[in-house]
Amino acid sequence: MTSHKSTFRFLIFLLVSALAAGIPPASATRRPASSSHDYGDALTKCIMFFEGQRSGRLPPNQRLTWRRDSALRDGSDIGMDLVGGYYDAGDNVKFHLPMAWTTTMIGWSVLEFGNKMGRSDLRHSLDALRWGTDYFLKATSVPGRVVAQVADPVLDHDCWERPEDMDTPRNSYVLNASHPGSEVAGEIAAALTVGALAFRRIRPSYTKLLLNRAIQVFEFGDKHRGSYAQSVGAGACPFYCSPNGYMDELAWAAAWLFMATGDRKYSYYVKSNLGTGLTAFNWDSKFAGVYVLLASLDYAYAANADNLVCAIMPESPSKTYTYTPGGLLYSKGASSNMQNPTALCFLLAAYTRVLRARNRSVRCGNVNIDPSRLDRFVKSQADYILGSNPLGMSYMVGYGPRYPRRIHHRGSVLPNIRQHPKKIGCSEGYWYFKNLRSNPNVLTGAVVGGPDMNDGFQDSQLVVSQSEPTTYINAPFVGVLAFVKGGFKV
Repeated sequence: MTSHKSTFRFLIFLLVSALAAGIPPASATRRPASSSHDYGDALTKCIMFFEGQRSGRLPPNQRLTWRRDSALRDGSDIGMDLVGGYYDAGDNVKFHLPMAWTTTMIGWSVLEFGNKMGRSDLRHSLDALRWGTDYFLKATSVPGRVVAQVADPVLDHDCWERPEDMDTPRNSYVLNASHPGSEVAGEIAAALTVGALAFRRIRPSYTKLLLNRAIQVFEFGDKHRGSYAQSVGAGACPFYCSPNGYMDELAWAAAWLFMATGDRKYSYYVKSNLGTGLTAFNWDSKFAGVYVLLASLDYAYAANADNLVCAIMPESPSKTYTYTPGGLLYSKGASSNMQNPTALCFLLAAYTRVLRARNRSVRCGNVNIDPSRLDRFVKSQADYILGSNPLGMSYMVGYGPRYPRRIHHRGSVLPNIRQHPKKIGCSEGYWYFKNLRSNPNVLTGAVVGGPDMNDGFQDSQLVVSQSEPTTYINAPFVGVLAFVKGGFKV
């Protein structure tokens, strides 16, 4: 989580530490940008990142071996098994709204571009997907209840502990008929449906389980409408408040259910509840994803997808996004900007398939944008993230010769269990946090929040918006990297 993450005491600590450290701007050590990249290596690492975010009992094939089992009693406060899932970012909370969107996007990456991944990366992508869908089967296992989150975020963010050492409250926040949460229910339904589609040919019984549960959860979220921000309260806000509301999640879930079942009632639901003119796509905003997903089925969706293209492309006279001087898509006010280019580029990459199938381009005023132009744009954004930028800095940890070494992530900052078997308590971890040397554990594949609007970057745990990785940055980037690795042969 990348905004409002700490108490007043912690904010004062950060300010004093930053002033004492005298962190120099990254622009002081500029290097020439790289012009070519190993997209296969980047893809492998991008997928591996999710293993570093796993909660619960780790499997024997765990590749990031500095992690250990954690949070093995989650759900015990309400008599449920909630062991598993993903931590959202550099903290130890399981926020189900962004976790479900992460799961959906891993699954969509597999569905859209899995044939370009290679056998090993596809297998690990499916493992990452199932880590999410297995968990959401647990979180929805009691009829009429959906678990929205695990752990008290305020108390968690006031500690600097390894996941393996957590002793802060692991509260379970439950949604029901009197405490609705349609955003969470809708996104979980979408994640389960995408999982059903991804596993349809290889695990038919699992597919049936996922799809049946998705339908139940969607119906729960639609019947008992309301925002989880009101039901969960301080557990959701100011962390993942969902200011965009819940109708986009419900329409998003219905769109995926239509793709999975062919039942026209879901298509009608989407048409009856579809927002227009919306060009954001992230854990809180899904309408743009609906446009692209259904664009091949109905021109009305394609028209909105065209508007999305015109809002993004730098040469479009109607663009709404801005760009850094080095060319990175940038959204002012975003607490973690890199989620924007990864997610929006995924949509553009998926939309090129629709445009090619229809042998058409997008018209933005007097500017014509054809699929090959979208190909080049997506590649340019991927290249910037991987190091083709004014600083020559790869924003993916472990990729290339120069990448962030001081990311804002508890498990990466603190010595691992093998190095330091003794428990590190809540306040003890701050000693390591104040040490601005390179993190001892490399969170391979993590894409951090990235540079500021002037391409500047401070490699420091203290600059949270730039140095913290999140699952919802990486998830769509899986598909983007598979797309550029495949050489745009769609």
